[in-house]
Formats: sequence, structure tokens, C-alpha cells
Amino acid sequence: MRISLAFLLLTLPLFSLAKNFEQGREIKQLPDVLSFQERVNPLNEMVVDRLDNLLPRLMNEADLDMWLVINREYGEDRLFYTLVPQPTFAARRTTLLVFNKREDGSVERFSVSRYPIGDVYPTVWEGGTKQEQWQKLAEVIAQKDPQRIGINISEDWALADGLSVGLHQQLLKYLPEMYQKRLVSAEQLVVRWLETRSEKELQVYPQVVALARGVIAEAFSNKVITPGATTTKDIEWYLRERFEALQLRPWFQPYVNIQRQGDKTTKEDVFMGEYNRVVQPGDILHTDVGICYLNQCTDTQEMAYVLKLGESEVPQGLKDALAVGNRWQDILTNNFVTGLTGNQILANTIAQSETEGIISSTYTHPLGFVGHASGPTIGMWDNQGPTPVQGDWKLYPNTAYAIEGNIVTTLPEWDNQWIQIKLEQSAVFDGKTVWYLAGRQTQWHIIR
Repeated sequence: MRISLAFLLLTLPLFSLAKNFEQGREIKQLPDVLSFQERVNPLNEMVVDRLDNLLPRLMNEADLDMWLVINREYGEDRLFYTLVPQPTFAARRTTLLVFNKREDGSVERFSVSRYPIGDVYPTVWEGGTKQEQWQKLAEVIAQKDPQRIGINISEDWALADGLSVGLHQQLLKYLPEMYQKRLVSAEQLVVRWLETRSEKELQVYPQVVALARGVIAEAFSNKVITPGATTTKDIEWYLRERFEALQLRPWFQPYVNIQRQGDKTTKEDVFMGEYNRVVQPGDILHTDVGICYLNQCTDTQEMAYVLKLGESEVPQGLKDALAVGNRWQDILTNNFVTGLTGNQILANTIAQSETEGIISSTYTHPLGFVGHASGPTIGMWDNQGPTPVQGDWKLYPNTAYAIEGNIVTTLPEWDNQWIQIKLEQSAVFDGKTVWYLAGRQTQWHIIR
């Protein structure tokens, strides 16, 4: 049954699953999680699809004739794992991947390596010494005679800077001078490769996000929380161990914090309490979690309220505050326009929020193969002004984001104490509209 589900996810029309998740939908049942063996086929279908259909367009966009991804066992370029089929655990000695643009615009791919990489990269080297391997690479480059050869070096983008100094020196040692002069940074290609989601990936992404949101719903319930006994650390470890039990590795340790009536807060500083507080009736809870599954990563923050004795629902002030948070999300996502930079989207969001009297902070980042992915930075928690380089990157279609930030407001039921509503939901921009991949929080999680 789960294998059939994976097949359906990879054949449905673009965004159909994302659109089926209503914006306020509660995740009541977790999607099935494929075993590691069952993940291989859909993962490899997605990798080959990207190589066949996405890479040629992006190499042309970056004006590269050849792209070299050079790896050494245990010192792999992080990008390596986005290019190879599963199960692949290491580069095995030195693995040289070559992508060469043909005259018709298609891209041939092969390796100059001792060990085969499935049937995705045929090798053009029969084996021998390390010296012979590098000489073969130089020979291949001379045969293809590319004018612009991209290598993964970058001053500004960590994920585009995967070529180690030692391997770079080896490349220069064996490459004739005329081809050394044709080496250029591949950062434009790398960032676009990492940030762009394919149709097949966008069919599985909603399920990944639904898993993250579903486990949060479990954690923010009486299944896990007993007021007066459960600590924030208990909830954090429930989240971590629940994901691990599902064979879903978080990409950071989940955390939970509390806002409580009587905390000393100001508009500029909302006190989040001690590191490990015991949950009490009347508390506001917040969590931040992120998982990766089927090569797609999530980042999610949601809010919960612990009912006091005699309360049957969340105070109206908290409902209103969450609605303000949702309005801030709408302002932000409505400013997503193809071609605008992250800095421009941030400035527009701040200006519109201020016009509407919303005190907000925006720190949205791309999602993809990693949680803090490459692409346009739209504000940072400690910088609400322009971010050089990453903030200057333009917005492209078919890219995913953590719609992340907070609003600050006063709560009438707490004698107008300042509180924060911190929200973060995974979404995709299709070039015209932002779609929440598995809905967004529009109602409070309730603990009784």
C-alpha cells in the first residue's frame, strides 16, 4: 500500500496535493512513512528526473558548458548527495562527476571514478593510480573543449563552496593552463539547483510537512502533556524520539518554550522563561521542529494554550493575536513576486505591516535539500534590514520557503502583557501564488 502511495505522489499533477490541504486543516492522521528500502525507487526517480529535465535548463541559465563536482571519501561536497542515486553513503576514494552540455542543449553525465555509481553515471576510466585518474579527467576535458567550466567554489554561498582546497590543487596540477583559465565559480548553477523543486518533489513535499505538523499536534496534546508535571524538555524529547521512531531524523533538536502571565515583558523583549519550565495551566507554548524525508526538509513553528480550570476554550485575546499572525503571513506571501529580491520582499512586508499597525519581525528562508537552504533570504531575526548577497538573490518560481516570523501584541486577559505569536510554515511559490504545503496553523492547539 505504501509503495502505491509513493507511485501516486510521483504522478499527480503539479501542486494538486498542496492545494488539497486547506489552509487551516488540522493533521489528524499521520501519512505513511516508507521504509528505507521503499524510499529508494521514488528517491532515484526524483534524482534522475532532475538530472534529465532540470539540470540542462539551469546549466544554460548559468552559461556553463561543463560542471565538475569533485569529491573525496568522507570529505564529500554536500551537493554530491543531491546528485547520486540511493543507496549511496560515500564517494568511495575519489569520485569525479562530469556534466557536459551538448550542442542540442542536453547534458551528458559520467564519472571518472574507480567505483560505479549505479547506472546513473557510467565511468570513462578503467582504474589505475590516482595520477592516472586525474590525467584521464584532463584528457576528457580536452576532448570536450568546454569554454566555461564550473567548479564549486564560492565566497558567499556555503553550499556552493564544496570543492576542498586539496582537490582544487589536484585539479590545477593536472589541468593544462588553457583550461585552468576557463574555470569559473558554479555558484549560480548550484544555488538554482538547490533551490528549485521539481514536479515530482512537489508531489511528496506535502506529505513530509504533514508528518512534521502531525507530530507537533501529538506533542501539543494531553497524550504528552500533563499540566503541573510535564516540562518543556519532556516535550522536546518526545518530539525528537517520535520522529526517530518514524525513521525521520530531525535536522536540529526540537525545542519548546513558555510564555506565562506575570513574565516581565516589553514590546522589544518578550521573556521566554527558564530553559526548562514545568507546563502550568494558562501557559502559552511554542515549538520549533524540522525534519528531512525523501530529500525534502521542513521547518515548522506552532503555538498551543493550556486551559485554566473552568476554561473551555482559548481566551479571545489569544484568538485575535493568532489572527494577527495569520494576517502578517498573508502580507508577506502576497509580496512574493517573481524577480523581486529577498530584501525587496522584506521591505515591502515591513512597510505594509506598519501601515496596518502590526508589530512584526520577518525572517523567512528557503527550504529544500537542507533546512536552511540556498536562495533569497527574506530578513533575519537579528537583522530587519537588507542582507547582502543572499538578500539580493531574486525570487524564482517552484521554490520552497519557511514562512517564518512573529508578531508582538498585548493580551487583555493578562493585563495587557506583551506576548509573541511565533509562526513558521513550509510553503512553495509557484511563480504566482504561495501554497502552504500542508496547511497552516489558524487555530490554537489546546491542552486541557
